[in-house]
Amino acid sequence: MLSSGSPLIRNNKQMEAVARLRNYPTSPRKMRLLADLVRGKDVEDALNILKFSPKHNSVALEKLLLSAIANWNVKNESADVDNAELYVKTIMVDGGRVLKRMQPAPQGRAYRIRKRSNHVTIVVDSRNPVAVATEEVVEETENQES
Repeated sequence: MLSSGSPLIRNNKQMEAVARLRNYPTSPRKMRLLADLVRGKDVEDALNILKFSPKHNSVALEKLLLSAIANWNVKNESADVDNAELYVKTIMVDGGRVLKRMQPAPQGRAYRIRKRSNHVTIVVDSRNPVAVATEEVVEETENQES
């Protein structure tokens, strides 16, 4: 096991990847129901939960999770996604803009319709540290051996 001070392991900030969904047109309360299901789960389990969920928001969350996985893969090119044991570290659902509309009501009145939207942020991280050898460390070890 490599220590966290070792130059072979990247720091944890570089290993986590973020994906954001902005202004998705559904209420934050409905989206939080799905977010609570996948929070803290392994990525494979979370994808299965979202794929087989009957709620219409699950399609958008599934695409967002796949985007976060792809972002993690870009950040850690030499690491393998399957061996990294990715999990949903953080998922936040915040309220977005609210479109206010008027609906005609009896006796000349009007009811206000509030069309809500939300912002979703997913952070994906690896459970085990992914060892990535940088070129400098490889050169140093070669110089020490010779």
